[in-house]
Amino acid sequence: MNTEQLGNTSLNISRIGIGAWAMGGKWEFGWGQQQDKDSIATIRHALSKGVNWIDTAPVYGLGHSEQVVSQAIKGMSEKPLIFTKCCFRWDDKQNITPDLSAASVREELENSLKRLGVEAIDLYQIHWPNPEAQIEEGWDTMRALQQEGKIRYLGVSNHSVEQMDKLAAIAPVNSLQPNYSLINRECEQAQLPYCQNNDIGVICYSPMGSGLLTGKMTRERIANLAEDDWRRGSDEFQEPKLSRNLAIVEALKAVGAKHGVSAAEVSIAWVLKHQAVTAAIVGMRSPEQVDGVVGGAAIELDEQDLALISEASA
Repeated sequence: MNTEQLGNTSLNISRIGIGAWAMGGKWEFGWGQQQDKDSIATIRHALSKGVNWIDTAPVYGLGHSEQVVSQAIKGMSEKPLIFTKCCFRWDDKQNITPDLSAASVREELENSLKRLGVEAIDLYQIHWPNPEAQIEEGWDTMRALQQEGKIRYLGVSNHSVEQMDKLAAIAPVNSLQPNYSLINRECEQAQLPYCQNNDIGVICYSPMGSGLLTGKMTRERIANLAEDDWRRGSDEFQEPKLSRNLAIVEALKAVGAKHGVSAAEVSIAWVLKHQAVTAAIVGMRSPEQVDGVVGGAAIELDEQDLALISEASA
């Protein structure tokens, strides 16, 4: 799989990365039940296909996703790059609270290092700018941890241009992680041009619209999502948006048929087509899902393809 340099860093990352959100299993914003053995097999299979990085976060499964990642890479002579985050804390009753104070960021980093079983995090990111009043304190703490050798590069997720400007005055912003897909294009207006102009890497999440754009998400399947699947409450999975989103899927299927690939792979290729995008975080829950998405990194969409997709998503 081809790699790209992540912004102003020395990291060369595969154009698709392993998204470990669903691997956290059951929690408030989980995707339903997930077996650890399946997650571990998925990670190892993706790595065998040329994927060289994993994106996770402490809050995914309240620490469980990071633990699963650790199990999957244990004993490997050549480990993948590990990206994780800070921001959300939880108590013994699983109540989640945002905290970017210096003490909290330090504690989160140490906890992540222990769970992951690594000496340093390749890319450490502020998960959400929340509380916004603390983002500069949190960022300054991350800069200090970087100087201590516990973090290689610093990134942000879900941040605005104004927020990135504030942080850049303290330490360079190496990457942004925005929500970007055919059903969520808000970052095209400001964040993506800003990153392109400032040599900031972009690793977008949910390029398949949280599963909506895979070609496998039918009305019946949506109606039968597990009770603990967060997508049941998403307006993208409900009318009036659902009909438009499923129409986009039909266009993706048509383009996929032309190239001999899946709708999911076309949705990923469309995201990767944007010049500001370095790579895409792709959620995977089984080795079969890996095989159904890795081809998205190699598809060359032509003008006819893009026009068909644009018409459906207008």
